Amino acid sequence: MFLANGTRSVTEFILLGFPVTQGQNVALFLLILILYILSLGGNVLIIVVVRTDHKLQTPMYFFLSNLSFLEIWYTTAVVPKMLANLLSTRTTICFYCCLAQLFFHFLFGLTEIFILTVMSFDRYLAICQPLRYMTIMTTQVCLHLALGTWVGGFLSIFTHIILVLQLPFCASNVINHYYCDIGPVLKVACGDTQLIEFLGFIIAVVVIFSSFVFTVVSYILIIATILRIPSSKGRQKAFSTCASHLIVVSILYGALFFMYMRPAPTQSSFGLNKAVSLLNTVLTPTLNPFIYTIRNNEVKEALRKALSGKGLRFPNISGIVCFRKQCSLMQT
Repeated sequence: MFLANGTRSVTEFILLGFPVTQGQNVALFLLILILYILSLGGNVLIIVVVRTDHKLQTPMYFFLSNLSFLEIWYTTAVVPKMLANLLSTRTTICFYCCLAQLFFHFLFGLTEIFILTVMSFDRYLAICQPLRYMTIMTTQVCLHLALGTWVGGFLSIFTHIILVLQLPFCASNVINHYYCDIGPVLKVACGDTQLIEFLGFIIAVVVIFSSFVFTVVSYILIIATILRIPSSKGRQKAFSTCASHLIVVSILYGALFFMYMRPAPTQSSFGLNKAVSLLNTVLTPTLNPFIYTIRNNEVKEALRKALSGKGLRFPNISGIVCFRKQCSLMQT
């Protein structure tokens, strides 16, 4: 980061953004702004509804509200700066702002992977171990699992960011992306980045691939259990509790495998990376609240109450994670 005389050669980076004209920039700005507002509104609404409706005080909805909280900050780490750059002729970001954006983007992203994995485990217990579910998924266990996702996300990226901080940036300061992603940032570093790239691959394998395998195994067991349910109504009800999560997981892992589980991208492939990462940072967080509500009758009923003003009685903080209500799935 510093030259021999103690002066840092790069104080800011230039984000190239999207190769579009000024008129297209305005249209793209409006589209992303609308999606961002929908994302914030939808995720905030889920958090409020889960916290205010006593019927949703279960582990499944506790983790869903945690996911919505993560989605809010995951998009906020990237989208506001991207929107500002779309309307500006000076698309720069300060050196430490860039590294902070890189850190928070991966912190929230990795934590989201962990929370989705925990949600898979929760659904496995609810469907495959219904008699033991409430004794295993206690309030304390749920809180520890939620805290563990944050700790896991932080530990996964902390060493990586420290190593990036030690790199010299003394030549080009042009980042071929609309935010500070790890690949484009390493491309403009002067020093040897092989160790960081290797650690990044290890993190991708350990976190992304292992979480993916755990989720797939969980859903294989879940589907096998659902198929053994004698009534078609019971099978439909059981599958409906998992379908939304399965859709979200499929979209997320598809994008992650493309961006981080393949050989290091070349400059020519960064354009495709931008499109896929736009899906991951803007579109998916916007769709998630709709995916989780459209197929979920309990959330839809809670939303109707909230919008009509009947469900806006805020409980004590201690009641937010009070999971005394048996999962409706176990009544099937």
